[in-house]
Amino acid sequence: MAQAATQRGVGLALAALGAIAFSGKAIIVKLAYRHGVDPVTLIMLRMLFALPFFLAMAWWAGRGKAPLTQRDWWGVIWLGFCGYYLSSFLDFAGLQHITASLERLIMYLNPTLVVVLGWLLFQRRITGAHAFAMAVSYAGVLLVFGQELAAHGTSGASGSRTALGAALVFGGAVTYATYMVFSGQLVQRLGSLRLAGLATGVACLFCLVQFALLRPLDSVLQVAPQVVWLSMLNAVVCTVVPVLLVMMAIERIGASATAQTGMIGPLSTLLMGVVILGEPLTVWVAAGTLLVLAGIYLFSRARVPAS
Repeated sequence: MAQAATQRGVGLALAALGAIAFSGKAIIVKLAYRHGVDPVTLIMLRMLFALPFFLAMAWWAGRGKAPLTQRDWWGVIWLGFCGYYLSSFLDFAGLQHITASLERLIMYLNPTLVVVLGWLLFQRRITGAHAFAMAVSYAGVLLVFGQELAAHGTSGASGSRTALGAALVFGGAVTYATYMVFSGQLVQRLGSLRLAGLATGVACLFCLVQFALLRPLDSVLQVAPQVVWLSMLNAVVCTVVPVLLVMMAIERIGASATAQTGMIGPLSTLLMGVVILGEPLTVWVAAGTLLVLAGIYLFSRARVPAS
């Protein structure tokens, strides 16, 4: 009994640390933008530093396993492009225009988007409980979005940038939800850790190629040293480490408890945004955040309909 309680405590701690570490990504990106870096260069640096870890992850998880077929490789390339490269790039681009708090709330809508895509693509039924929970979550995001629009002005360039930033981040959430929807069969064949390592490795290569095509190669030498250190921190602490922490948490307490513990993520982003970035904390932002968390909690508790 005591050992089981200890295991659960360790699992909850790992899940919480993973959620907080992953949520720090938006904070680091916002800090890097203060040094004049653009999204293409910034995401290239993050992926460049993360690439060796993901390749090692894929190798470790694939030891003694059957090699990938040509069909598997095409699946990995597609998922890497859609779920990690495109999602990350849209997210980084959107963070130029909106607060870290709003970005994290939009990305946290991912479970609802998975269900919506299942309905659109595979005619999977959405229950009334799911629909109500989604309405609560999206109301919270709209509340924070409206507050941000009001703060920057609903018309003119500032309002347009806020709307553009929210749209880009939402696009990133949709592409990652697409990865979740289509990764099921590959996960079963390759395993979650091996697939994550391979798909993110592919995404890293896409980011490197994008930089080579769109920017002079020597432009990376003009990047401020702070951007390089922040990118290293982002790659290790906010990308690789959370993946491992969450995997270890799932082993101890299961996927459901780990996901529910992950609700601490948006709250930590909100607090870090206030303390580190000086982002405003208003009653409306707090209320919107609570609505999103409540909606996602209700969504996770709703019964999945039979397909």
